[in-house]
Amino acid sequence: MKKKELEIALQKISSIENPSPSLEQYHTPADIAADIIFNAYDDIYGKEVIDLGCGTGIFSIGAALMGAKKVVGMDIDSRAIETAREEAKKFGLENVSFMVKDVRDVAVEGDAVIMNPPFGSQLGNRNADRIFLEKGMEIAPVVYSLHLKSTLPFIKILVDSLGGEITYSKDYAFPIKRLFPFHKKKVEVYEVILLRTTARQI
Repeated sequence: MKKKELEIALQKISSIENPSPSLEQYHTPADIAADIIFNAYDDIYGKEVIDLGCGTGIFSIGAALMGAKKVVGMDIDSRAIETAREEAKKFGLENVSFMVKDVRDVAVEGDAVIMNPPFGSQLGNRNADRIFLEKGMEIAPVVYSLHLKSTLPFIKILVDSLGGEITYSKDYAFPIKRLFPFHKKKVEVYEVILLRTTARQI
């Protein structure tokens, strides 16, 4: 499957209805998700992949379509998981499953984690992205994650403290449509960065 074909497929995946501001449930644009999945192809194909904070399943389904052996998507929101299961059925996928789970309670391990965690920018959800990154590095040797670019210095310190290293990064302009009363613009574009994190080589 070519990247454009994957992007077109991912455009069909629904976003969650009535998203929660406290959970920062922003749908990853299909073009960004497709590009990330293609960047991660060597860590996805034939591997067991975990998607933390999977939402309606755009990364989980994308990884399954790109040849992952097995994909498990997890989210604390049961509504998101229900939608993700419905979306996966539309694609006829049998190598992807979803479960309702708080990221802190995740124990399953895999070959790679791919995720767009909450940015941790909302009051009451501060540092949420770091909680997700810590869990990702705990359960898989390779982690792909999106973060606000402004937090990169802090993320680097965290990764180093966990004995890991950032081996690849790529910038994206991430558009977020007006979803909540505190959004002032019709579309706000955020500078985000994709990080590939691994255990430090000795």
